[in-house]
Amino acid sequence: MARLHPMLKQALPLLPESVPVHLFTRHSVRELATDGFADYRLPLTPEGIAMARDWGADLGRPISRFSSSPVGRCVDTAKAMMEGGIEAGLLDKPVEIERSMVLVEPGCYVEDVARVGPHFLKMGALRFINQHLREGMDGLLSPQAGRQKLLAFMREREPQAGGLAVHVSHDTILIAFVASLLGLDQVAEKDWPWMMEGCWLWFDENELHWIWRGDWHRKPLQQLLLESP
Repeated sequence: MARLHPMLKQALPLLPESVPVHLFTRHSVRELATDGFADYRLPLTPEGIAMARDWGADLGRPISRFSSSPVGRCVDTAKAMMEGGIEAGLLDKPVEIERSMVLVEPGCYVEDVARVGPHFLKMGALRFINQHLREGMDGLLSPQAGRQKLLAFMREREPQAGGLAVHVSHDTILIAFVASLLGLDQVAEKDWPWMMEGCWLWFDENELHWIWRGDWHRKPLQQLLLESP
């Protein structure tokens, strides 16, 4: 049975009440790939839709923004979360879901999918991400440059004070982003994002704060935004 990562909901009490917060999340449970490759046409399962709707109802703060990868399962995750949020009174009415190529590939990391795609298919997701973190790859932005692009995307979409913006993306984008924030040059299977798992983030005047798997981190914004790719 599908379930949220146990640390995701436990982070809710750690979120400051009066600041704008972002949830950068993987989409919900999709149909299984038959060939080991998660084709973008694979839809959410009914269980995945229900899980996203339930999670949207549990977010506990006003939701003012949704952005999503244009891939169907990400958009449908955002829609289901919105439905849950409306049922729970976190939104008064539906809002437009911004479909952004920054949240898909090619986008924040992949610049040339024709060069990168064959390597991904040959190596698989985990080996591919680890090479990206350690050495980079032709056709890919560096982890630092991709991270800066995603942080700029979020800062341009700040919700109101005390509110929440939800950004729905994919596992490879989320793990590369989190690993770069943490300064990792390698990840393992245990680090891989669960379906519907997300990272909480907020900005203050000088620092970025984020919560990943229950741990609260912070770094100077200038360091994150100006670090050399």
